[in-house]
Amino acid sequence: MTDAPRTLALTEVEHLARAAHEGQTDKAGRPYAEHLRAVAEGVRARGGDAEQIAAAWLHDAVEDDALSADWLAKAALSRRTKDIVLAVTKRAGEPPEAYAGRILATPGALLVKESDLAHNADPERLAVLDEQTRKRLTEKYARMRALLGLGV
Repeated sequence: MTDAPRTLALTEVEHLARAAHEGQTDKAGRPYAEHLRAVAEGVRARGGDAEQIAAAWLHDAVEDDALSADWLAKAALSRRTKDIVLAVTKRAGEPPEAYAGRILATPGALLVKESDLAHNADPERLAVLDEQTRKRLTEKYARMRALLGLGV
């Protein structure tokens, strides 16, 4: 009997995600790793498992070109973690309805996206943005919550 291939530990995934996003900032000018940590902690607080927490650390890596889709395909991660990352990765020109549908169809992805939206819509984070940006993002996040059946 052969051993299952080793998957990266959560501490290794965190280190990779932090390194991949090094030097990046969010819309408020904060280090991007703060957002990743908040989403991972949100997933943990909402009862997510290790695969979902790993996906939370990596949830923007492919979308932001911090890591390639090829890297993800070859990474020592579970198939479920990879599927969640791909599900929450927005695709250019994709309608929000199709994006939400993919998230809903992927086991474990909704919790990661819920945590992402919760942090993105945090009033303290939004407060530092100009009014037009704050309004646009608030509406965008509320619409996605509705499409995902999360309420507003």
